[in-house]
Amino acid sequence: MAFDNNRFDGNQGGEKRNFGERHRNFGRGPQQKYRVREDNEFRPRNRDGNRPQDTARAFQDGIVPAVGDADAAPQVAVGGIKEVTELLTKSPMQVHRVLFMHQSGNPKLYELQKLAKRNHVHVQQVDSKILNSYATPNHGVVALMNEKELLEWEDVREEFFNAKDKGERKLIAVATNIEDPRNLGACIRSSLALGVDILLLPAKGMCGITPSVARTSAGALEKMRICRPNNLEAAVGELKMAGYQILGLDADTETNLAGFQFSDHAVIAVGGEDVGLPPFIKKQCDAVLRIPMMPEAHSYNASVALSLGLYEYSRLRIK
Repeated sequence: MAFDNNRFDGNQGGEKRNFGERHRNFGRGPQQKYRVREDNEFRPRNRDGNRPQDTARAFQDGIVPAVGDADAAPQVAVGGIKEVTELLTKSPMQVHRVLFMHQSGNPKLYELQKLAKRNHVHVQQVDSKILNSYATPNHGVVALMNEKELLEWEDVREEFFNAKDKGERKLIAVATNIEDPRNLGACIRSSLALGVDILLLPAKGMCGITPSVARTSAGALEKMRICRPNNLEAAVGELKMAGYQILGLDADTETNLAGFQFSDHAVIAVGGEDVGLPPFIKKQCDAVLRIPMMPEAHSYNASVALSLGLYEYSRLRIK
């Protein structure tokens, strides 16, 4: 199970919090609280006084961390049945995933889980210690938030369906199974730089739009349109039916990216760091393209592969 950042909140209430500024009561009276430093500040130091760069941590006072990026800013989380219900009702596209207490036996949590699934928000069952590492009190549920509210496919698809009739060139990028926030941030940055009109992400199997994603995108996150279709496979299928050229980037093919003849309406998809291009994308591809690579190398980083693919498409189109 992979989460994006470590965080713990000792504040009371279920409102949205930034967990980089959390507080705990150290027993000097109910009103005396001290600021607890960012999670990576608790990482043990070596003999030379430096902290190790791996993701291991040593925390004080029995705080149980969630697994994630040691150097990342904390991801915003919201705890509480009422608060998460309101989010899923009013702003489901800003919710990355919802964590539920495993085997809680609470019927309200069961109904809330059904609401999340109806909104195509990914849900996970986790131990209560994981929930508490994100927010307390949480009443058995925590929502992890995206830094930006994503677009719904139903709100934008007509623009892309009508592009051919209007003579408008359109380039769509698809990123799947990317778990590293820095990788996703780099994908967003390259997509903006290389003329992508919209970036499509799956509803699950990805890291969220975390502060690390925002930081790595270097400002591109605010400018790049990002959409999370309820069914990415169906959305790609609709684009194929509308005449878009569906292209995948994968090493397991003989078709070379260099010199490939692109359509003016193209979808370029990349897979995750370890799993590659998912089958539901690959089966819809008009071509799967291989990026030239020395045999000693295992593979390209996902964001690098996407950047190279987008560059090859855009190099004769961007002056």
